[in-house]
Amino acid sequence: MKIHPTAIIHPTAKLHESVEVGPFCIIDQDVVMGEGCFVESTVKIHARTVIGKNNRFHHGAIIGCEPQDLGYDRSSPCYVKIGDNNVFKEGANIHRGTKPDHPTLIGNNNYFMGNFHVGHDCILGDHSIFTHGTVLAGHVTVGNYAFISGVAAVHQFCKVGDYSMIAGCSKIVKDVPPYATADGNPATLIGINSVGLKRAGYSPAKRDAIKQAYKLLFHSGKNIKQALAELKSQENTDEVKLIVKFFEDSDRGVTDHR
Repeated sequence: MKIHPTAIIHPTAKLHESVEVGPFCIIDQDVVMGEGCFVESTVKIHARTVIGKNNRFHHGAIIGCEPQDLGYDRSSPCYVKIGDNNVFKEGANIHRGTKPDHPTLIGNNNYFMGNFHVGHDCILGDHSIFTHGTVLAGHVTVGNYAFISGVAAVHQFCKVGDYSMIAGCSKIVKDVPPYATADGNPATLIGINSVGLKRAGYSPAKRDAIKQAYKLLFHSGKNIKQALAELKSQENTDEVKLIVKFFEDSDRGVTDHR
């Protein structure tokens, strides 16, 4: 391992031999860190954090710190679990879960820009981009290939669907469904994430099916329950089935359409 002499690593931490740790970093007890990880400088990785392969932690990142929850029991062995190939830029901070059997979970291939905050008990999927200064409150769930723009705030227990986009400075108080774009304070849906879907290789036919599903949900004159029933009665693509399931599983309700 390439460990800078000013770094402090607890004897019970288990780091793969290929891990690099830069100056003034602190790695606490029982941290597990996989192959190819890079810890730049002045990074703090708190106790029991479990980290997969090829993750990069840049200057000032804070991973696995205690949750901002008044009911949190400090003696409880809670933690964060991180997958592979994630990037945490300067000042990003990730809070551990509040229960030992419910860690904060981060998937694979995500990119966290500077000063991004992930609250306790969040569950994040794969291939998402989280831009500068954005905050996720506790218990937020984010799917795959989402894009959350700068200085947005997501209320606790909200869900953000696959391939959705949240515009900068948005205030999210309800669930943002798959393939949609949300903007405003409080946010409303302003259309589908056309650019993101094109970049992801979705065919014109699939994009049109998504568009028609949302047209039925929000512009047909039917209420959401009636529109969902009509969608379920049709022969749908996998994308439309995912939209229907997201609406049916929503606890906070889905963000309104502008």
